[in-house]
This record gives sequence, C-alpha cells and structure tokens, in this order.
Amino acid sequence: MAPVSIRKASGETAEFSAKKLSRSLEKAGAGPDLIDEIVSAIEDEIYEGMSTHKIYKRAFSLLRKESKPLAGRYKIKQALLELGPTGYPFERFVSEILRYQGYSTNVGITVQGHCVSHEVDVEAFKGDRHYMVECKFHNRSGYKCDVKVPLYIKSRFEDVRKQWLKHEDHQQKFHEGWIVTNTRFTEDAIRFGKCAGLRLIGWDYPEQGSLRDRINLSGLHPLTCMTTITNAEKQRLIDMSVVLSRELGENPALLEKIGINETRIQKIVKEAREICQRKNEN
Repeated sequence: MAPVSIRKASGETAEFSAKKLSRSLEKAGAGPDLIDEIVSAIEDEIYEGMSTHKIYKRAFSLLRKESKPLAGRYKIKQALLELGPTGYPFERFVSEILRYQGYSTNVGITVQGHCVSHEVDVEAFKGDRHYMVECKFHNRSGYKCDVKVPLYIKSRFEDVRKQWLKHEDHQQKFHEGWIVTNTRFTEDAIRFGKCAGLRLIGWDYPEQGSLRDRINLSGLHPLTCMTTITNAEKQRLIDMSVVLSRELGENPALLEKIGINETRIQKIVKEAREICQRKNEN
C-alpha cells in the first residue's frame, strides 16, 4: 500500500507501519493468520491523518471478536491509562511487578531524608540493594516525562540516600533511584537519567526491561485489561486496592463482594486466568 501519515496521541505525525501493528498483535499472543487478517483489514480502512487511537480501537475490536483474552493483552497500554484517576493504583501495580521479580516492597511511605522528609511511592529491597522508586502516572496518552522529572527526583533521592548512609547497615549497600512511568520519557530526560545514575523505566524504555516487557513476562496484567467486567465494576475493585487481573482469577470472592452473580463470575475468572498466562506459556 502507498505510505499513509497517521496522527499520534502527542499530535505528531508518522507513517503508518504494518510491521509495528503486527508486532503489537504478536506481543498480545495472536497467531500469524489472525495478525495478517487484522493488518489487512486495517490497511483497507486506513486514511490520511487517521489517529493511532482509532487504529487501536479498530484492531482491538477485531481481536476481541476472535478472543477476549487476546484483546485484553493487546489493551495493556490503554489499560494502564485507565488505572487512574489517582496515581496510587499505578504505584501498587509497580510494586506487584517488582515483587514478582524478587524484590521486597513498601508502598506509599514517608522516608526521612537528610534535610526533610519525603513521600516515597515504592521502596524496594533485594539483597544488599536498596531502591527509591518514584511512579509517574498519566491518564492521557501521548504525555511524556520531560527532563524536569529526573532533575527533581535526583535531588530527592540524594537527600534520602544521605540519611540512609548514616545507618551502619546501609553503608555497604548499593542505593539507586528509579522512575517508572506508564508513558514515555523525552530524549533529554533519558540523557539526564543516564548521566545522573537514575534508572528510568517507561512504557517502551529501555529496549530490554521496559514496563511493557515486564508485564508480558510476568503475566501481571492490570485488571483494566478485562473485557467481561464493566468500567464501574473495575473502579469498585480499584477502590478496594485490587489492581491485577490475576487477583480475580485467584480470588473470585472479590467479585462476590461487588455483587456479581455466579454465572458472570465464572466467565470473568476464566478470562482473568487466560489473560494472565505468560508469553512463554502461549
């Protein structure tokens, strides 16, 4: 097909790439035949200036007709945006990802720094390593964390690190500040993060170990991926501090608490368990 310019959520334009669409469908677990079918349908319908959101919605609709679990896994990026409106559910979600990777975590704590106290989104430990993790949640697609974010976090981390090092059991530990966002970083933010010794984790950054990679490999998908529960039901679960699809598959009683009947519970639990299958199990 002839090149077609599409409009990204940031307002920028880019050439439509069938390869990128294919890769995103493959990451969701779709097979080659289904991928070809969906890409072909999108290519037939695409037009100059079409938004990436409309392309996503059309691909999601086609995928959902074939498989709700596949559609749920394809929806991860949008599902993260829907964890709001506050940032606390995302902080808990990040904590769960880290716990799966072997870290011990504390969420939403106040830590005394050398100069002042700080509210820390996630404190993480593994062996002799100690991390201060700041979670930057955005509920609008296209938003990027600019260089002011790592500049600010670096100063906070250094104040906390100075206080940690006053304790004898911390003096031989490795300390590092992290920033995790559900969107992206600007190039300047990434450059400063590398220079300042901060670890930056975004939706698709770094190339190995991005937030998307960590979700796919762990099978810890946000409950907002689910297609068998309503938005109102999702919000009620989030208000109960439930953020993972896996929690619904492991504890159906959570669904009883919000008044869902047994027939629907069975369908929801089935979808939750299928969505949470790790990529290497597909």
